[in-house]
Amino acid sequence: MAVVIGQINFKDDLKLNLFRKGPKRIYVNESILKKQSEIKNYIQSVCFCSNDIDIVRSEPSYRRTWIDKVVFQLEPVYLDLISRFNRLLKQRSHFWRSESFLKTQSTDIVESFDIQMSIISTRIFRRRRRALLKIKPYVEYWHNHLSKSQEQIDINYLSGIQNISPEEEEEEVISKKIAEQLLNQRSIEALTGKCNFGPHRDDIEFLINNVSVRKYGSSGQQRTFILALKMAELDLLTKTLNVPPILILDDVLAELDLTRQNLLLNSVGKDSQCFISATHLDKFNQSFLGSSQMIHL
Repeated sequence: MAVVIGQINFKDDLKLNLFRKGPKRIYVNESILKKQSEIKNYIQSVCFCSNDIDIVRSEPSYRRTWIDKVVFQLEPVYLDLISRFNRLLKQRSHFWRSESFLKTQSTDIVESFDIQMSIISTRIFRRRRRALLKIKPYVEYWHNHLSKSQEQIDINYLSGIQNISPEEEEEEVISKKIAEQLLNQRSIEALTGKCNFGPHRDDIEFLINNVSVRKYGSSGQQRTFILALKMAELDLLTKTLNVPPILILDDVLAELDLTRQNLLLNSVGKDSQCFISATHLDKFNQSFLGSSQMIHL
């Protein structure tokens, strides 16, 4: 067994027990957390690793996971919304294949699913879109800082909700439109057993000068954009929570050219505690190494 002990904001004691087999255990002030996700109520962090380039480059699920993590740190209740939605989605899929439906063809249960899903989907949609609006100005700042250019960036939430304006915020209006679309796709869903409409199918679009970064951005543009996203996330959480999150950079310098490396290193560690992992130190300038605490493993 391994034990990691730390102190959060000089008031909460954190202990993490790691075992060779079985789940880890997390204690705060000697009390075990029933749900390990509750640790986010005590400690906030922003992690950037080399695989994060998939947020910009790869399939929509990576972008949904990214924005969900941002929203959860801003509003911890959001985790419960996502969990409830995923359970409903699983139950809904199971129902279409169940013996009771195959025998009776009754959709009464789906009616109740639609009511619950439309409400929860609306709350997920509104929180995701609200978080994107908040983070966008920070992304613009960091993108200009890191690229040293005047490129115009944009971030759009791509939802399957039809006939909804970008400014629409009324929960009842959005929920009604979602319920209508769930009803309209029900016949296809009964055949496939899959719900093809909802927050689990939404996407986020990243643009530079109105051109998709995922489809047409160069490797350098994609790396700069993801770095701007992560630094923007750090700034947004700091301003919202009034406590700077821990910044974790997991061997990311290898993904950046020398100019972006220096811009990043000159920006981190000023207001936030920062942990950087690396396999070689030759990527770091001597002044940065001199002001850092080195731990060799």
